[in-house]
Amino acid sequence: MDMIHVRAVSPPDLTSEVVDLLAGDPCVLNLIVQTGAARNPDGDAIACDVLTGGANEVLHGLRALEVDRRGSIVIEPVDIAFSGRATDAGAQKLGPLTRSPVWEQVEARIWAQGRYAPSFYLYLVIAGLIGSVGIVTNSQILIVAAMVVGPEYGAIVSIALGIDRGDRGRVRKGLFALFVGFLLTVVITFLFSLLIRGFDLQSQAFTAGLRPVSNLINTPNFFSFAVAALAGIVGIISLTEARTSALLGVFISVTTIPAAADISVSVAFTSWSNAWGSLVQLLVNIVVLIVVGTATLRCQRAIWRKVGARHARAEQQ
Repeated sequence: MDMIHVRAVSPPDLTSEVVDLLAGDPCVLNLIVQTGAARNPDGDAIACDVLTGGANEVLHGLRALEVDRRGSIVIEPVDIAFSGRATDAGAQKLGPLTRSPVWEQVEARIWAQGRYAPSFYLYLVIAGLIGSVGIVTNSQILIVAAMVVGPEYGAIVSIALGIDRGDRGRVRKGLFALFVGFLLTVVITFLFSLLIRGFDLQSQAFTAGLRPVSNLINTPNFFSFAVAALAGIVGIISLTEARTSALLGVFISVTTIPAAADISVSVAFTSWSNAWGSLVQLLVNIVVLIVVGTATLRCQRAIWRKVGARHARAEQQ
């Protein structure tokens, strides 16, 4: 049974309400209360395990009591647990909600990817440089490597969550980071491509016009839209379910970094039509990922709300 571990510091005047809330919920297991044990913030230390399907309700209750404002709440994943009857009682209460995502955890995971340290821009530039080498040598392996290195999907999904939550500041910050990051990537990769051309380091096939990798990138079509849309859906679902293997598949299926690299290479080699096609490819992928990501988040919330309401009605009957 999936569960999370919750550690909280409660002000003494709130502790009785917090304990009543937790002790009365069958989804809460292994409740421990240590009076006056916490420092910075000072208060009572409370720890428990919560079945993931009931975690949204429990965390909502704790935040309604302002434990997060007046004290603190920390959430940790639980890899393995052996609980017996207590787990069975919680599972019976949850029914179909057993696999419900813990939205606070999901959003925290996404917001964490929306922090744009200097390393974010460094990774983008390095990914662009790797992509440019893949293009001029017609190496699909290097293109895949560039996709994996690129951190842009974190910014894209952060923008999608910002739109979903109505957080304009997050959206503006994410769009600015993408604009500056890709602009920096294109400029530096362009200079690197000029160096390649100046020293005639590109492959003979590329010089002869045999550019299967570049042509695949700079010819956007229906399939570009379809793959970006499907990747956007899988990316959000993998984040809500913490499936890293599926998320890695998203990284190597979206043509953002390769498109940015191909813009630079095409301009350096004066292939203007190819540069334009790569620009369109880049914009299509970013826009589709943001739109589909936002829609998928809203659909998932709506579906789980409907499942919860149906389960609540069934329990009342």
